[in-house]
Amino acid sequence: VQLQASGGGLVQTGGSLRLSCAASGRTFSDYAMAWFRQAPGKERELVAAISWSGGSTYYADSVKGRFTISRDNAKNTVYLQMNSLRPEDTAVYYCAATLGGGRYLRDYDYWGQGTQVTVSS
Repeated sequence: VQLQASGGGLVQTGGSLRLSCAASGRTFSDYAMAWFRQAPGKERELVAAISWSGGSTYYADSVKGRFTISRDNAKNTVYLQMNSLRPEDTAVYYCAATLGGGRYLRDYDYWGQGTQVTVSS
């Protein structure tokens, strides 16, 4: 499956952004999806994940209550709504897909190209 992430940008502290990840090439609803992020000098980390049906979600503690992951299987797209953004949310955000699910990088077989999110203080 091919993944194309979009929606990043520059926003002030407290602002909002909505990331999108469009999938093509395979049956999107077969895959669990996730958003990871990587800040400069840091390891890539899981931000949020969603099951193939959308019925189950997972959030990193650092984003709980501020970020929401969702998906529209009819549009082959997964979203990440980010509210109350903080400077520490600055990173390149990647969408990823897996047939099996999981919370680690090694669990995900397909990756988008990344979209930059910068939160100014």
